[in-house]
Amino acid sequence: MAQHLQDTTTLHNGVNMPWLGLGVFKVEEGAELIQAIKSAIRHGYRSIDTAAIYENETGVGQAIQEALQENSLSREELFVTSKVWTADMGYEETIAAYETSLAKLGLEYLDLYLIHWPVKGKYKESWRALETLYKEGRVKAIGVSNFQIHHLEDVLKDAEIKPMVNQVELHPYLNQQELLDFCKEQGVQLEAWSPLMQGQLFDQPVLKQIAVKHDKSVAQVIVRWDLQRGIITIPKSTKEHRIIENVDVFDFKLSDEDMTLINSLNQDQRVGPDPDHFDF
Repeated sequence: MAQHLQDTTTLHNGVNMPWLGLGVFKVEEGAELIQAIKSAIRHGYRSIDTAAIYENETGVGQAIQEALQENSLSREELFVTSKVWTADMGYEETIAAYETSLAKLGLEYLDLYLIHWPVKGKYKESWRALETLYKEGRVKAIGVSNFQIHHLEDVLKDAEIKPMVNQVELHPYLNQQELLDFCKEQGVQLEAWSPLMQGQLFDQPVLKQIAVKHDKSVAQVIVRWDLQRGIITIPKSTKEHRIIENVDVFDFKLSDEDMTLINSLNQDQRVGPDPDHFDF
């Protein structure tokens, strides 16, 4: 169980990945993006999550370079994730997409590269490309995003290398318990995107009640709930006080009763697309 912002979990290939990171979905290129990342790194974050489709890899790269210099950090102290978009599915296309992402980020390698969505009939070729990049030492870890159990089973049937991470929409209204159990059995680390349901849970009565009990915010309660379930989480914010607040979660613990109450809020409700019915 994480005790500190920079604590890590060990992926099945031995790579250490921080339990907490900063997501930059829907943050446009520009000063706000750069300041958010630099602020996060200054306040102890060591994991940054982006994707080709976010169209902000150039700004993310600039912010990383500036933050490394300003905080006297080495590249190896950061964990950087990006993802191959659906338009670039296929073996050669995925290799090319990786090169493009690296160039935009201004990095020599990524710590984690993910297939962004399970595009039917194409994701296995993309997985083969990720295996190649991994075997060549071009990326530290590889994984998938938005994969359901049946997608994972399909990949595992003939994968040479098992995915290390599965990043999915996960929050109290979509607790993904069955998928979490499956991933734990397979040694695949589950990671939550949109853990705060894009702010839609801040007035949820049960969460507010638990937050008041612990003298914490609803966001902090949700992040703590993720960590106690063994889930990596990447809350997104561009505001410095929220960036600090979201990870101030190591001075309290949710009780078994709290955990049960939060788990009972599940409604299988999504803010993002359903991976089985997304029109790619």
